[in-house]
Amino acid sequence: MQGDIVSQGVELMLFGMGTVVVFLALLVVSTTAMSRFIARYFPESEAPALAALERLHGQQSEPSDDPNLVAAISAAIHQYRAKKH
Repeated sequence: MQGDIVSQGVELMLFGMGTVVVFLALLVVSTTAMSRFIARYFPESEAPALAALERLHGQQSEPSDDPNLVAAISAAIHQYRAKKH
């Protein structure tokens, strides 16, 4: 009697674990297929930040040459340090 219950438990455990493994494998395959489909038929355009950075480098040789940028960074650092103390 006891062996029958244990064998049923093991059988149920293997069936449940097999079901989970099959489901996860199917999930990985379907996610990969959807990603490839989207990448192929709906390609991602150039990132806006990357395009802005390229425009910035096209206008100036070094962003640190911009006095407005240096002033803004300096003001932000000063404000941060003033709030810390």
